[in-house]
Amino acid sequence: MLTIFAERGGDPDRLGKRNPLDCLVWQDARPDEPAWNTSLGHGRPGWHIECVAIALDHLGERMDVLGGGSDLAFPHHEMSASEAAVITGSECTQHFVHAGMVGWQGHKMSKSRGNLVFVSQLRHSGVDPMAIRMALVSHHYRTDWAWTPHGLEGAKDRLSIWRQAAMSEQAPQFEPFLEKMREHLANDLRTPEVLDVVDTWALSATNNEGESATASSLMRESVDALLGIKL
Repeated sequence: MLTIFAERGGDPDRLGKRNPLDCLVWQDARPDEPAWNTSLGHGRPGWHIECVAIALDHLGERMDVLGGGSDLAFPHHEMSASEAAVITGSECTQHFVHAGMVGWQGHKMSKSRGNLVFVSQLRHSGVDPMAIRMALVSHHYRTDWAWTPHGLEGAKDRLSIWRQAAMSEQAPQFEPFLEKMREHLANDLRTPEVLDVVDTWALSATNNEGESATASSLMRESVDALLGIKL
């Protein structure tokens, strides 16, 4: 735990601490950074208490969901929650949701490293925004994964198949598939399983293995409403 604490912005070796895991509530002023004169000296709030103050000021003392990357679970969210509880006298956040890390070129994407893939750049190069979204939701939000050109091409292919299926006038009824989609989304947003459900229907639809002329319309509406993918 001390190793993770140090790697993620903590300072376990700072002199004067009662416990190496104690978080910094107030820090000395740094050049070219905001600072204030207080009884604690010229400085600014520590990282965790800074976020707590912003959240309480703008969101109030009760928050349903607080989200972030999995690297924020500890120490940031853990310590922010503890500080907020001391300030308010109760737990402020009902649920924490942490997304997995996304990699690129062998490393986690990060501003400091500069290994970022921007949606704006992909769109500027002519990539269909629906293909980008398809590539993103093909991974469960809590799972670490890597962005790759191969993955984007796979998303484009899947999108093309779905669009072809959405034109079928001899498709299977979509209601049973819609029920399965909702079940997977209700169970921790399991989007990869949702895509598998639509894949199964699309295969049958493109092979004209049904008799419904209206199923395709329901499929398009459902995919748009539940996944945000317009066909």
